[in-house]
Amino acid sequence: MRPPPTPLKFGYGTNGFTHHRLADVLVVLSDLGYDGVALTLDHNHLDPYAEDLPRRVTALARQLDRLGLDVTVETGAPFFLDPWGKHLPTLMSDGSELRVDLLRRALRIAADLGSPTVHLCSGPAPEGLPEEDAFKRLAEGVEVVLESAEKHGVAMAFEPEPYMFVDTVERCLRLARLVGGHPLFGITLDIGHAHCVEEHPLLECVRLAAPLVRNVQIEDMRRGVHQHLEFGSGEIDFPAVLAALRDLDRRGLVSVEIQGGSLDAPEVARRSIEFLRTAERTAERAAADL
Repeated sequence: MRPPPTPLKFGYGTNGFTHHRLADVLVVLSDLGYDGVALTLDHNHLDPYAEDLPRRVTALARQLDRLGLDVTVETGAPFFLDPWGKHLPTLMSDGSELRVDLLRRALRIAADLGSPTVHLCSGPAPEGLPEEDAFKRLAEGVEVVLESAEKHGVAMAFEPEPYMFVDTVERCLRLARLVGGHPLFGITLDIGHAHCVEEHPLLECVRLAAPLVRNVQIEDMRRGVHQHLEFGSGEIDFPAVLAALRDLDRRGLVSVEIQGGSLDAPEVARRSIEFLRTAERTAERAAADL
């Protein structure tokens, strides 16, 4: 008999709490019953270039341990490296060494915090660069970063992002093949993004990504509109999605990604965890009736 699936572990992204101190974010999430936090490295919460970074990381690790929160490290702050260019430079750009350096710093921080993964995305391809050349540059950059991932024992979890060069699960799988199926290369599957842009139905995207999924981001969304919505405001059938996620052998945190809720962040986080727990119970009841 197949053992029952393990319960999902829900996190919340710090990019949805841009007006809070990081220490306060963690207390709020713990009080609301979240299992973890998706920590975006940025100027606000944890700057990987801060002079006192070791002290900050040590204090953060202690607070995470005290509150019993898991953590995954993310590097998707859009203007962190270039105040004029969103997600620039990329691993495909001239100046890609800046992105490599950030990702290496993120890997060290992740190792010190006990995060099993570092999230990354492709950003846009340089204008006029042929697709084959862009994939080649991207794969070469990822391979350089994977050398540091091996050193730290932390996986890279690549996210397909709407309207970026790597925007679908299939393109992410192509990148995985180009880096030789490296065991520390995985996928961050964003449920809303998959519904927004993928040609395949959402549950088929979960199935396609399943062998490489390292963690999951989740929010509601409408087809063709890249806007992170509160749960129940879009088109996604969440009990079905959560049932599919529960069947994954390796999925990490399932982290809420609602960046636009910062002005009401504690209540958005409260509504989100209540919605997800209710949807999870609905999925469990449906499975029991089969």
